[in-house]
Amino acid sequence: MTEATTYTVPVPEDKAGERLDRFLADALASLSRSRLKSLIEDGRVLRDGGACENPAAKVRPGEEITVTVPPPEPAQPVPQDIPLDVVYEDDDLIVIDKAVGMVVHPAAGHADGTLVNALLHHCGDSLSGIGGVTRPGIVHRLDMGTSGLMVAAKNDEAHRHMSRQLEDRTLTRRYKALVWGVPKPREGDIEGAIGRNPANRKKMAMVKKGGKHALTHYRVVKPVGTRASLVECRLATGRTHQIRVHMAHIGHPVIGDPLYGGGNARRLRGAPEIPSKLLRELNHQALHAFLIGFIHPSSGEKVQFESNKMKYFNSLMSMLSEI
Repeated sequence: MTEATTYTVPVPEDKAGERLDRFLADALASLSRSRLKSLIEDGRVLRDGGACENPAAKVRPGEEITVTVPPPEPAQPVPQDIPLDVVYEDDDLIVIDKAVGMVVHPAAGHADGTLVNALLHHCGDSLSGIGGVTRPGIVHRLDMGTSGLMVAAKNDEAHRHMSRQLEDRTLTRRYKALVWGVPKPREGDIEGAIGRNPANRKKMAMVKKGGKHALTHYRVVKPVGTRASLVECRLATGRTHQIRVHMAHIGHPVIGDPLYGGGNARRLRGAPEIPSKLLRELNHQALHAFLIGFIHPSSGEKVQFESNKMKYFNSLMSMLSEI
């Protein structure tokens, strides 16, 4: 199977009030209840055209439920000799400075050429297996268009240790973002649940129902030109596209963001031709993970790493200062 498979299941009268995942497991013998639960939580189950991400939701008689099963993930990734910018490495973990455009792990449309392929070549068999076949060593991820620091685990104990830090928020991650406008107040918190955008399943959004709690601390470092600013963001949680969604929600989207930026034409109206043209051609968000800090899984010491490789950021700031 190379394409997604879709099932449409009507709810009969005698099934009214059953849990969604249980009802679907009975109706679709080829899919396990645990698999269906994951599909529901991933937003791949629609009820009368609207997404439902709660496996415990009660089904209603007469409604129509659609289940979309994505094609299988690529086979086990192979090592590939792809250059890595290694910031730190020992027997437990590796910290790398990811380049813009690099995908973290194999997925539909990106079967190879990913960070995982590069790590398998660099680290050999010393990556933890907790993340699964296609995500060995991956503790957290960065979007393809986001650059900066990531940590990967080289054994299962280190992976568990780092995952706990993600959960209890002792793993520190700070980002620099170039955003349109100057947020007011210049320092504050953006808090609100993030879930799938019901109007576009490829996007996330701030949602009133469902979703997962998300909290971003932001601080304006300085205005850049008359239309933008450099902002530092600190993640208290780690939801998909969190900074991008939160900054767009308060009216200051990350510059160049292809999903949440809202287009640059209006914001560049009246700007000089050369910087305006270059900014319009920017095809990824101006977001850089410049700092990561955590408790080392073996030594118990707090360690911190910073990335100052901001060449494209500095170039963007130079262009923005002219408008």
